[in-house]
Amino acid sequence: MNLLKKLFSATPEGEPNKTTDKTNTERNIPKMASLDETFVQNFIYKGGKFLYCTNYEEVNKNLLNILQENNWEKVVCFDSDLKKVLTIVERDYTEQIIKQYPFFTYCEHLLADEGSILFSSEQVHFHKIVDLPDYFIVLARTSQMVRDKSEGLMGIKQNYLKNFPTNISSIKSYKPEKVDDDFLSFGNNNAKKLYLLLLEDL
Repeated sequence: MNLLKKLFSATPEGEPNKTTDKTNTERNIPKMASLDETFVQNFIYKGGKFLYCTNYEEVNKNLLNILQENNWEKVVCFDSDLKKVLTIVERDYTEQIIKQYPFFTYCEHLLADEGSILFSSEQVHFHKIVDLPDYFIVLARTSQMVRDKSEGLMGIKQNYLKNFPTNISSIKSYKPEKVDDDFLSFGNNNAKKLYLLLLEDL
């Protein structure tokens, strides 16, 4: 994958193109666009902030830059591996939900057709997304990209042959003032301001 080239050719953040009144699939994404290109363009179009990383050193560097730019001294984090990353970048963490701090997490899948991100109880535990902090920092891998929601749910079933996770939900809007609910949103405003650290692993 060469996501950097695709990123620079995508629609700039917050800038609608000439087909704003049409659905995302009817915009300027080529019909034969690759999975990663489709995701990146939809994700950025919806207001997500995207940082491509080729290794963990770049993940740490980009994470530190995000935290410094926003003056975040503490991070909400549930995952033990991600807590180690926060230790490397010298940031405190808490499992208590405090709205003023960002939520640092993994995800289940990246849904290309919507530019959305799929989570389960493995990442958000019993919490509804609406109750989590307003800012998310998500660390995902390029291998987690799937075409749509159906493939995402199938992937979860394959990944968890036992102890199937609950609380499956998605974030598909990165502009809290624009809400797009569906059955995975539990009727809540799941829009979050979101940074995606996308690690190349293919």
